[in-house]
Amino acid sequence: MPRRLTTTLSAAVLAGTLVLAGCGEEEASTPSSSTLSAVTVSGAEAKEPTVKVEAPLTVARTESKVLSEGDGAAVAKDDLVTLQAVLVNGKDGKTVTSTWKQGTVGLDLGAQDLFASFKSQIPGKKVGSRILIASTSADAYGETGNQQLGIAKDDPVVFVVDIVGATQVLDQAEGAAVAPKKDLPTVKVEQGKPATITVPKGVKAPTKTVVQPLVAGTGAEVKKGQTVRVAYTGALYRNGEVFDSSASRPDQPYFDFAIGQGQVIKGWDNGLVGQKVGSRVLLVIPPADGYGDQGSGDKIKGTDTLVFSVDILAAY
Repeated sequence: MPRRLTTTLSAAVLAGTLVLAGCGEEEASTPSSSTLSAVTVSGAEAKEPTVKVEAPLTVARTESKVLSEGDGAAVAKDDLVTLQAVLVNGKDGKTVTSTWKQGTVGLDLGAQDLFASFKSQIPGKKVGSRILIASTSADAYGETGNQQLGIAKDDPVVFVVDIVGATQVLDQAEGAAVAPKKDLPTVKVEQGKPATITVPKGVKAPTKTVVQPLVAGTGAEVKKGQTVRVAYTGALYRNGEVFDSSASRPDQPYFDFAIGQGQVIKGWDNGLVGQKVGSRVLLVIPPADGYGDQGSGDKIKGTDTLVFSVDILAAY
């Protein structure tokens, strides 16, 4: 499982508390109503807005309004988006959380567990826009509410969202092949299957992490703090045995994580920053940058060097 790569799960992943819960009906936005007019948003662009709600707010159906239109491309329904957001409880008008204090978050609009209000109201809006969304409780936190944020199951929710960026996801690495250095493991990839990783015989494992591009992507460089989507296969250097692969999970053949935040092993955090989207990267990772002396699970020993083939499909 991808979580085997996780050394420290984020204690408070803001994207999760903000959006991963809803399952209501998706509805298209309608012209501005009296509900939206009961919300006042002030503040300069690219700064955290102040949101005031005439509470208690009654939201009969989820709707939205563009407060300021950006000049970027229109967001597609299955894009990965980067955004800033302020969330207000429509029942009492209190701001319960804001991404502006921690930085942008990345969301997958195609994810089934994303708020229905986001899935219905963000697509079609332009990158750079600030939008106001008044959401029914069903289209936000559903029947359970969110105790952590103090939102009861029947509370409507108001979002003010700045769409910072949007990107499509690659199916696999795209770019020019790169000849690897001598005596490194070789990789063969067939889409939809775990990569075949062959470890050279008679060659000692490196004592420092090796980062070897195999395909040079032409997308944007991966930056610390971004959410990165990858497809990968991991094998043991001592015998070439595959211990994990995203391709083994056909329902979700990829892995998303925030890079440079300690959510994955050190060799990933350090080795993938600066690589370009579309790249395929070979990582050969000694224990110090992997799982250390404790190893991981039944297969990875504390002395094991790890070999990964990683396709960088998106960064957002």
